[in-house]
Amino acid sequence: MSVYNENNYKRRINSSYITSVISITLVLFTLGFLGLFVLHTKSLSDYIKENIGFEIIMKDDTKEADIVYLQKQLDLLDAVKSTEYITKEEATRRLNNVLGEEFTGFIENENNPLLPSIDVRFNASWANNDSISKMEEIVKGYETVKEVYYQKSVVHLINRNLRKISLVLFGFTLLLLFIAIALINNTIRLSIYSKRFVIRTMQLVGATERFIIKPFVAKGFFQGLISAVFAITLLYIVLLTAQENIPELALLTSKKMLIYLNVFILISGLLITGISTLFAVEKYLKMKTDSLYG
Repeated sequence: MSVYNENNYKRRINSSYITSVISITLVLFTLGFLGLFVLHTKSLSDYIKENIGFEIIMKDDTKEADIVYLQKQLDLLDAVKSTEYITKEEATRRLNNVLGEEFTGFIENENNPLLPSIDVRFNASWANNDSISKMEEIVKGYETVKEVYYQKSVVHLINRNLRKISLVLFGFTLLLLFIAIALINNTIRLSIYSKRFVIRTMQLVGATERFIIKPFVAKGFFQGLISAVFAITLLYIVLLTAQENIPELALLTSKKMLIYLNVFILISGLLITGISTLFAVEKYLKMKTDSLYG
């Protein structure tokens, strides 16, 4: 009979452990999925910002060597992501593609009214009106530059909308993080609750608090590690499936992003389970014997 009770107890403990791992995995997966969404949103935001820039219109009599020199000077600046030199011929070809040759047929190579230009794109952190205005003043200092053109209202609108989206996502992320911590904490507490009499027995035979806490916390860390690995695996499956159906997502995904996300999930799993286990065990160590039956 005692053997049956012992086996039954072990099954209950194992079942409780598996249930706990599954619960923590699902919570970490949900948290990681939001993190994946936030990181992709950040990549999309940077992609949009890095397509913000201005067009430098050169004077008609500017030599090509001077234009190339200015382009190289711009490429050396930290604010600039890329530049493109657009010749008169290239400008004509692009205009033909937009309007059609019937509208641009009057343009002759000898008397081409279009001017050469340099198309400048900025790094995401510089893609705002204040920074672009500073760059505009610098560029206008060159004698070969006739005009700098960009749509200030569009730049302002893009940055304002991206800022609003970022604030909403930040608030939602904090809320979900709080919920995730609460759910994992409750899962760990229920797991430790099933072992409360084991903790009291260890106390009665003279074990120190540190000796009792150590194996539980180690098991909590291991539980968090296993759950984090499962959550990361599920996320990779979801991400690969999404990329197969939406190939454009691959452009927004980088190895650096995935490393950050994996580290975040791993640390979250270890810290939350470890700290929750520590607090739960300490609670039952300080609890009176009569309260253990409640």
